[in-house]
Amino acid sequence: MKNKTPKTLKNKVAIYLPSMGGGGAERVTGTLANAMAARGVNVDLVLAQATGPYLAQVNSAVNVVDLCASRVLTSCPRLVNYLRQERPAAILSVLNHANIIAIAARALSGVKSRLVVSEHNTLSSAVRGGLSLRGSLEVGAMKFSYPRADAIVGVSNGVSDDLAKALGLPCGRVKTVYNPIDAVQIKKKSLEPVDHPWFAPGQPPVIIGIGRLTRQKNFGHLLNSFAFMRASKGIEARLIILGEGELRSDLEAQVKTLGLCACVALPGFVSNPYAYLRAAGLFVLSSSWEGLPTVLIEAMSCETKVVSTDCPSGPAEILENGKWGRVVPMDDTEALSSAMASALDDENPPNVYERASDFSVERSVDGYLQLLQIPHSGQVAREMCGG
Repeated sequence: MKNKTPKTLKNKVAIYLPSMGGGGAERVTGTLANAMAARGVNVDLVLAQATGPYLAQVNSAVNVVDLCASRVLTSCPRLVNYLRQERPAAILSVLNHANIIAIAARALSGVKSRLVVSEHNTLSSAVRGGLSLRGSLEVGAMKFSYPRADAIVGVSNGVSDDLAKALGLPCGRVKTVYNPIDAVQIKKKSLEPVDHPWFAPGQPPVIIGIGRLTRQKNFGHLLNSFAFMRASKGIEARLIILGEGELRSDLEAQVKTLGLCACVALPGFVSNPYAYLRAAGLFVLSSSWEGLPTVLIEAMSCETKVVSTDCPSGPAEILENGKWGRVVPMDDTEALSSAMASALDDENPPNVYERASDFSVERSVDGYLQLLQIPHSGQVAREMCGG
């Protein structure tokens, strides 16, 4: 008797990404996986390497699959085997290098699983910022492979528009689904105490920056603007930058050069940044480019005042061009300095929590399940035409 081909599980979704490392896309993906499982979807979180601080935040209802690969590229054969054995109804992949591998693995596996790829950054900004040889090869592979996905998601209207143009995709090919933000849970975590002396009563206000210590986040610009604010405005504020990355030594050297050692701290990655945000006087996003900066919405969920550069893309979209927080030109030290000073002094800021709740988990899950064609309620995915 011949072996029967395993049946595709109609309610099973495989979410594939490199790891659960300490980035915004990984944090968002964990929230999405948990929320899908809470709706009764059979979710496999398939990781090239089951590592990273956000792994601990994945609920037990989500089945974590560790491909035990040394890197994303070498995970392809193991992903092929997984797809042949498990035959999920749909696959959602996250981050461009993982998306390329997911498209290839589905083709090699021969399974009929529906495939949705999700893009979290503005591609053209990364290209203009200069790509390594690997990055250039990835862009070429994206142009070849992305049209073979069943659906393509951008996490903001700006990302969707930019991606369609950069890859030469037709009108309507890229959909927008905002990242899920559990504003209620974030607000709850934000009420936990912060074990840092700078937040003691009577201390100067603290400005917070959060993100990987990479060129994209442009924390060097934040440091220069902070130094300019203290010198020109006479504001005795302090600055904490949470996160890790390859530019740590450069930023530490810049802190020393600017004479800021007594008022700037780089504690690294923390498991609960929301408590820091709640206690802070201001959150600043200094990025050169983004997709949809989830951390900006999370800061608003903590009822913290916000200032952001007008980088492509997402901040102006989130803040509705300044309605909910100050938006300043990129790389303008004086403008960012003035915006930070004004925000710290603002005694009647907008109710940013109200805007943060627009980016709900429910709307995001509805949008992804619609594109994955898994039974759900709601219709929120928005078509983008690149114009």
